[in-house]
Amino acid sequence: MLKTHRTSQSATEKEESGMSASAALMVAAEGGIIGDGRTGANLALGVGLLGLAIGWLALARAGGRISIGNARTGGMSAIAVGLAGTALAVLHLATSSGGPGTGNGLVGAIVAVPLGLGAALLGRRALTRSRGADRPIDRMTV
Repeated sequence: MLKTHRTSQSATEKEESGMSASAALMVAAEGGIIGDGRTGANLALGVGLLGLAIGWLALARAGGRISIGNARTGGMSAIAVGLAGTALAVLHLATSSGGPGTGNGLVGAIVAVPLGLGAALLGRRALTRSRGADRPIDRMTV
């Protein structure tokens, strides 16, 4: 009798929650539990800006303006972070519903795409400059 009472109690708790596990995951994926629709776009914007900062620092290291750190490592990091930010923005663009101005973060995701691509380009430029600094200078003999 005690065993059936526990079973009915857990069934009652499920009814009180009003949401199954799959429904809760769907709401979380849509941004209902985690935050509003702008959460994904804000994350993509933050990652894109971080990638731009890393790329700028790597480019400064390659140019010799900053002597701390390795330009090649910074360049590769900027490329990776920039591409991750771009992927997050494209994912948010693909899954967002509605248009610009609806509060779902569509405009933020659109802005995050060039930020991520810019970070990847800065990282690529830093890698190119650091490669040129490692090569010996060819001197013409007369």
